[in-house]
Amino acid sequence: MAFARRAKPATNAERRIWHATMGRVIRADLDQLPSYVPGRSIPGAVKLASNEVAVAPLPSVIAAIADAAAGVNRYPAGTAPTLRERIAAQLKVPTSQVAIGAGSVALCDHLARAACGPASEVVFAWRSFEAYPIITQVAGARARVVPLRGDHTHDLPAMLAAITPQTRLVFVCNPNNPTGTAVPGEELAAFLDAVPGGVLTVLDEAYHEFVTDPAVADGVALRRGRDNLAVLRTFSKAYRLAGLRVGYCVGAEPVITALHKVSVPFSVTTLAQAAALASLDAADELLAHCKDVAAERDRVRAELLAMGFTVPDSQTNFVWLPLGERSAAFNEHCLARKIVIRPFAGEGVRVTIGEPAENEAFLTAAREWR
Repeated sequence: MAFARRAKPATNAERRIWHATMGRVIRADLDQLPSYVPGRSIPGAVKLASNEVAVAPLPSVIAAIADAAAGVNRYPAGTAPTLRERIAAQLKVPTSQVAIGAGSVALCDHLARAACGPASEVVFAWRSFEAYPIITQVAGARARVVPLRGDHTHDLPAMLAAITPQTRLVFVCNPNNPTGTAVPGEELAAFLDAVPGGVLTVLDEAYHEFVTDPAVADGVALRRGRDNLAVLRTFSKAYRLAGLRVGYCVGAEPVITALHKVSVPFSVTTLAQAAALASLDAADELLAHCKDVAAERDRVRAELLAMGFTVPDSQTNFVWLPLGERSAAFNEHCLARKIVIRPFAGEGVRVTIGEPAENEAFLTAAREWR
């Protein structure tokens, strides 16, 4: 049977009717859902807005991507078994405790979908990673938001107090995005031990490789003996693969099984898997560069402190300037000098650590502001 093709609305009246009809199809609560705001890119400007590593992938990684391109007529390996095995061996955990996703943010979304229903609650700090409230609302859960402490770190006792019988997930971004701050290992371990067994804590360690403070614990080590802890990491930052979207979760087998059930099939591409494996082959070189980035981060922070800025100690590849109501003006000041940073209106600005010359351009702009 043939069906007549329905014409697109042409007049304003028809468009209003069409939008009203679609309004009954699309969830009404999405009208209030904030959009994720990526860092801006402006041709010819220094981009210090997206926490990317400024250096390109290694030649060996680019070669692996090129080789893998010949196979993109086939679907990628569904659960990325080779990459899972490799990561499991490196971390000394069973392969059954590792899941791969299209970046750690996708895994955050999958965890919320797997754990939450309409009556569920998700606890997270604020300000923290801006995807958390979006993910929570899309999952149909309610957000319980706990303000950061005055030193811009997670207030773990307050987060523990915010847990209710309806809580299913707790997100802890450590080190935190966008403040760069990290919770000491002893404090984090005490918090994890106090979280009820029926609540899954998600320790988001996207910036783990830039940590230089020995007091900050390794989440994978903390996970041993704690089945209600899942640890997320990514290849986007330290491994320079932000454009390919690949990350991983280490968790208890039931958690990993659930992630596989709710994830979009074949979402981690053949190219992403090949690039991640090649990056692991070159891990020593890539992680050595992370130390260089951390040293440059500390230098930039010291320069800013000397200028009179308030800058929390950072354990990431960026620094946070809590400028409050002056944030927008400082952002415009930098944009006028072709330097793109990431403003958070009324709160502060986040500045990625780039190459030394890029950082100097930013520091020059900061001196002019003072």
